Amino acid sequence: MSARATGIRSVAVVVPVRNEEALLGASLDAIDAAIDEVRRSPTWRSVEIVVVVVLDDCTDGSASIAREREGVVVVEVSFRCVGAVRAHGTAHALGATRVHPAALWLAHTDGDSRVPREWITSQLDHAATGATVVLGSIRPDPADLTPAQVHTWQLRAESDDALHVHGANLGVRADVYLEAGGFHALAEHEDADLVDRLRCGDARIARAAGGPVVTSARTSGRTPGGFAAYVRENY
Repeated sequence: MSARATGIRSVAVVVPVRNEEALLGASLDAIDAAIDEVRRSPTWRSVEIVVVVVLDDCTDGSASIAREREGVVVVEVSFRCVGAVRAHGTAHALGATRVHPAALWLAHTDGDSRVPREWITSQLDHAATGATVVLGSIRPDPADLTPAQVHTWQLRAESDDALHVHGANLGVRADVYLEAGGFHALAEHEDADLVDRLRCGDARIARAAGGPVVTSARTSGRTPGGFAAYVRENY
C-alpha cells in the first residue's frame, strides 16, 4: 500500500515554543529521527513533511536554535497564549502545503518534548485504517522527577492516559480539524477543548499504539495550568 492509496500525502508537524532553549534542540532532534523513520518506511516514504516551529514571544536563544535547522519553518508571534500559537502554526502549515486538507495530517507536539522515533509513522498507520484523530500519551522526563515521583507516575499512568488529552502528542487530519473549528485562543486546555469538539462531530478517534512522548516535568510551566500544574498538584 502506498501513501497515495491511503489518502495522506503531506504531514505538518507543529511545535509551539516559549523560551525553550534548554530543551528545543533535543525536541527537534527527536522530530528529525521520526522523519527519518518515515523515509525508511515503504508505505510512507513519499509523504512530504514540513516542520513549523512557532516562537511565542521568546526572549532566549530558541530562535537561533530553530533557525539553524535545515527545513524547519520558523514563525514568530507574540500571543503568550498556547491556543493562539497552535492555531497560528496550524494555519501557517495549511498555507504552506499544496494538498487538499483531507490529504494533510497535522502532528502536534511541544518544544519541551521528545517524540518517539515511530511517532509520525504510528499516526499515519492509524490514518490508513480510517482514524481522523490520534490521541497519544506522554511521560514525564525522569531526569526532572525523584525516584518516588517516577514510581507514582508508573502506578497511575494507565488510568491517566485514558482520561487526558495531550497537545504534545496529538494528530488530526486537517479537514476534520477545520470542520471542528480548530484550536481556540485559550491560555490552557486548548487541546482538550479541540478534542471535545471533534468528539461531537464525525471524527474517528484512535489511541496511539506507539511509545509516549517524553515531556518536561517542571513544576513551573509556560501556562497557568497545563502539565506543569498537573505535576505540581499530583507529584
